[in-house]
Formats: sequence, structure tokens, C-alpha cells
Amino acid sequence: MTRNAFALTRREVLKGIAASAALAAAGRPAFADVYHQADTSWFAACRFGVSTHWTAQSQPVGADDWVPFEEAVSRFDVTRYVDQIAAAGAQYVIFTSAHALQMLPAPCAAIDRIAPGRTTKRDMLGELADACRARGLHLILYYNHSCNSGDDPAWEHAVGYHAPDKSKLASNLLGILSELGVRYGSKVEGWWFDSCFSLDPRGTYDSVTTDLHGFQFPWEEWTAAAKTGYPERLVALSSGMLTHYIYSTHQDYEGGEANDLVGVPSTQFTLDHLQGHRWACLDNPEWLHGRVKTPLAPPRFLLDPVTDYVRSCNKCRVPVTFNIDIDRTSQLSPQSLALLTEVRSRLA
Repeated sequence: MTRNAFALTRREVLKGIAASAALAAAGRPAFADVYHQADTSWFAACRFGVSTHWTAQSQPVGADDWVPFEEAVSRFDVTRYVDQIAAAGAQYVIFTSAHALQMLPAPCAAIDRIAPGRTTKRDMLGELADACRARGLHLILYYNHSCNSGDDPAWEHAVGYHAPDKSKLASNLLGILSELGVRYGSKVEGWWFDSCFSLDPRGTYDSVTTDLHGFQFPWEEWTAAAKTGYPERLVALSSGMLTHYIYSTHQDYEGGEANDLVGVPSTQFTLDHLQGHRWACLDNPEWLHGRVKTPLAPPRFLLDPVTDYVRSCNKCRVPVTFNIDIDRTSQLSPQSLALLTEVRSRLA
């Protein structure tokens, strides 16, 4: 039987029920707190948005363009970046604040207390938020806790991922989210959280590489911290590529990481009452421009299927995010931007 990429199998449903029952048996009610989901109407009204994986690991197209992270952040042209995305017809941006390495393009005292040297003097995220607002774009920040199979071992140990008492890990991460939430307020309208499966083994994927000692990650507290400074901020807890697992009902929209043009929705909301969302990689299938002396990738798909995919998703009021290749100098793939400009004209 053909399976929709986002449909839950009976095994996955039973696994989720069993996990909830285990939490309740342990004396902690599973998702018992009343949670009032944020208003997702602005998101549902969007046709498509653009995401970029610009991180400390991004590489330049040219051989002589590599500079340290602090300098790369200082050179990043926020206005040009936002103007390109707005001109292509996008209505929102998902920007990667931290990925495999816990390196943030902004000041953050919470990170500095854990491991100095991983933040910047320039508040590029704040400038990005202001530039998006000036162009009428909504801003969602992607965040990864960077405790993923040794991608950043020094950070894993500093943040408490391998400590016997995992409460240190939780409090450190919650502190980061709270600080950023207070600073940016309503300028950051959403979070997209990656690698939940490295903090919680219950989902379809399990990439936990530490002994949890029975610790259950506090997702409800995580969401509360993520909404600090703006209660209407949207939250998505990703369960991984082409999966749908609910770590907590305390979230607002679907992670929807599809990579390809698959999983066309039939309703606006999932069975778990999350606003639908699809996230496809428009060009570079590695998502991150991490190869030296490599040109920015052209689109993987032709104009017609991309347009049809967006139109089909939009019929159910489900927006589509397209990840576009970007190099260390903040140059976006011109071919991908041109394709999205054509998509916009066809949807008009």
C-alpha cells in the first residue's frame, strides 16, 4: 500500500500512545497541562517562504572568500539578503540561528556563560528581524541545540548533554531560548526546532548519544521558554525528515520537513491539530553549502511541478517553505530565486 509521506503507521501511533502511558505511569501526566495554541492564521495565509542554512560551516563559492565567523557575520548584508527574498515573492523567512555548531550570529549571555567564544558582537538576528519587518516579511528562526552525534563535542559537554544530571542541560537550553525571546519579542514570530530526536528517544528517529538516566526532556517548559517575550510566537518540534511524531501537544504548527515535493496535504490541520506546513529543498539536497569552491546549486525541480505543488498545498491553507542555497558571503542561488519569481507570477 502506498503511504503518504506524512501519514502515521499503526506502529508509530501505538508507539506514541505507549510513550504517553509510560509518562503517566511515572507520575508525570502526559501533555496534561492546558495549552492554548497560538493563532496560525497569518502563516496559513502565506503561499510560500524561503529558508537558508547560513551557518558557521557555510563555505564560500570563491577560493579566497573564507573569513572567520565573527568577520563573516560582520560582512553579512542583511538588507540585500531580505530584499532578494522579498523580490522573489516569499512572504516569510526561516533563518538558521544555530545548526551543527552552536555558533550564534548575535550576542547571547546564556551561551557565553556555558561556552565563551560562540556568539558575536553584532546582533545580526536583530537586524534581520528589523529588515524583514520593513519589507513586510514574517520571520521564523530555526534553532538546533547542537548535541548531535558529536558534531560539536565541546559544546555537548559544556551544555550538560553528557552530565549525569540532565537538569543542567535543560536549564541551559531554556535559558538561551528565554533570553532571545525577550530580546526579539514580536519581531520573531516563530521557532522551528530541529533534532528533538537527540534529546528524546521516543520518536520515529532515535539519535540520543548520551545516557539519559531515565530523564524525560521537558518539552512543555521548552515551549514556554520559546514563547518568552511573545506568547503568540509559533513553535514546531521537528521529529525528522518525512516523519510525524508528537513529542508534546505544546506546539502550534507542523515541522513538515519533506525535502522533496511530496506529502501533499488534504487538510489545513494535522490529526494532532497542528497547522500544516511543508518544507522542501529547492536546490542543494545537502541543505548547507558546505563544500569549498563549489558553485551555488541550481533548482532540482522544473517550474511546473514547483508551481503545482505550492498551489496544491495552498488549497488547504498550508504554506510551503523552500530552502535555497547560500554561501558564506551571503549570496543566494540566483537561479532558485528566479524560479520562485516565476512561481509567484503564476500564482498571482
